Amino acid sequence: MPRRLIRLLFLFVAFLSGGIAVADERPNILWLTCEDNNVNWVGCYGNPHADTPNIDALAAEGFQYMHCYANAPVCAPSRSTWITGVHALSMGTHPMRSRYPIPHDRIRYYPDLLKDAGYYVGNDRKTDYNIGGRDDKSAWDTDKTDWDQLKQRQPFFMVINSTKSHESKAFGDVNHTTHSPDDVRLAKYHPDIPDIRKNYAHYHDQMKKMDADIGLALQRLEESGLAENTIVIHNSDHGGVIARSKRFLFNSGTHCPLIIRIPEKFKHLRPAQPGTKIDDLVSFIDMTKTWLDVCGAEKPDYLQGKVFLGPNKESREYHVSFRTRMDERCDNVRAIRDRRFLYIRNYMPYAPWGQHLNYLWIMRATQAWEEHHLAGKTDAVTGRFFGTKPMEELYDTSVDPDNVHNLIDDPRYAADVKRLSKALDRWQREHFDAGLLPESEIVRRSEASGKTIFDMVRTPSLYDVAALQQASARALEQNPDNLGRLYEDLRAKDSGVRYWAIVGCFNLQESAPLDMQEIRAALQDESHHVRAMAAWILYRGGDQAAAQACWNQLLRESSYASLKVFNIIDWIGDGIEPYTEAMKQCNFDHGGYVGRMKEYMDVADKPGKKKRAK
Repeated sequence: MPRRLIRLLFLFVAFLSGGIAVADERPNILWLTCEDNNVNWVGCYGNPHADTPNIDALAAEGFQYMHCYANAPVCAPSRSTWITGVHALSMGTHPMRSRYPIPHDRIRYYPDLLKDAGYYVGNDRKTDYNIGGRDDKSAWDTDKTDWDQLKQRQPFFMVINSTKSHESKAFGDVNHTTHSPDDVRLAKYHPDIPDIRKNYAHYHDQMKKMDADIGLALQRLEESGLAENTIVIHNSDHGGVIARSKRFLFNSGTHCPLIIRIPEKFKHLRPAQPGTKIDDLVSFIDMTKTWLDVCGAEKPDYLQGKVFLGPNKESREYHVSFRTRMDERCDNVRAIRDRRFLYIRNYMPYAPWGQHLNYLWIMRATQAWEEHHLAGKTDAVTGRFFGTKPMEELYDTSVDPDNVHNLIDDPRYAADVKRLSKALDRWQREHFDAGLLPESEIVRRSEASGKTIFDMVRTPSLYDVAALQQASARALEQNPDNLGRLYEDLRAKDSGVRYWAIVGCFNLQESAPLDMQEIRAALQDESHHVRAMAAWILYRGGDQAAAQACWNQLLRESSYASLKVFNIIDWIGDGIEPYTEAMKQCNFDHGGYVGRMKEYMDVADKPGKKKRAK
């Protein structure tokens, strides 16, 4: 049956059953999104130095959500979650700038569903959905905001995205700001030095420009006469933006403003009286399902969020977020939280928080922070960013919003750690966590099976979530009593189990003697990621020649683990001279990010470029 006919049939049935009202009784939605800022940059959330009068006024007229969190602390995976209503980590679209395909015949974009319900849908104009197999613009009726057209095409769902607060706007000259560097509220993890203060002031300037965009859109809405029919939503796409916020799972990277104004005509959807601060826990995954519910559209069974607004409101106990590869840098982190506690599990604790990332280091604040640290001027709080991570972290966000006091070893919170850890395990199984192996291992399995990552991770013979979860738990436990089982796992049929076994040996190397014959045998493993980690164990154990030979072979042969090898060599910090020629020969692209590592490590074969000294 043609889709247009299906749409008409759906509208007719829904109207007869009372599922949706006639067009002029359904709300328009104006979703005013922006980029890269957490709640600390918005005045109504308590920062006296923030200059956001239009957003503050909207909060006074609407509802200010105090506990809204992004599932990913960076744009592409976050917007991947929005457009589908499915966690990026559940689909395989979690690595930054990856664009792996999903089954588009079964997972539709929410504007498709809104159009089926009779809505005119527009997006002006940011997409960045990180999904292959479909053009990002294909789901929308328009990519421009034409108020006269919107007036004629009610009900409408219109997204307007301001780019004025993007991370790139915090780059450049920080010496000529409108806001005074004296009038900023530094996070506790940032040292109080001039260039960081100046960068804060510079970003406050950009936030004011973004706020002006919000004000202009609201003004146009009023002038068009559409305000009484339109629900207005404002939020950022994740947190940020000064270093240790965007890309990280702390409050600074995920705690986002969310403000919703609901006109009198639709007061039955209001959660409280206008001007109220709402303490409900809201996860970004909830937004898709909520917008569909408010608009009377179909809510498919695959949606993974909860409705947080209106008569069909559902309660939320926990919010889950994730960090995996960020541009050229490998990492793998999960977080789960309630309104008070934030629990973080680091699957790659050997990857430092503050590893150099080309884009982040453009910002003057990042450069100044690193210079301050290298000069030996940071303390235990301001210098922690440049150290190695613990396996687990726990923060009481009610008293420590900057997340600088790790309570993981405090016996008073043992019950909370256990509760949150179990809830995270349960979430991973229920949502088919697609990040329990290195990215290129996942892609390799997906391509070999002829299935999308979405379908592959739901096929136990190809990706056993429970087995991988148990193997990773053994790897992170750091219990010497597990060594016998880890050696057994090194001979397991599943390369994923073998990967976690070698990681477990790596994690135990400094506290228990290892059987180096078992480790050397792993240098011949079918999995290149197992080989790379086995070589690192040998390197730390004194056999640098064997390790270097393994890594050089992987690089020369353009291994699918090449990006991880580049990262390992840089993390070790002993120089690149033994690997230079192999690095030049490596042609594994990994979305251009191997090239970025070559550029950073000065092996990019650019005429006149000097080699970096270590």
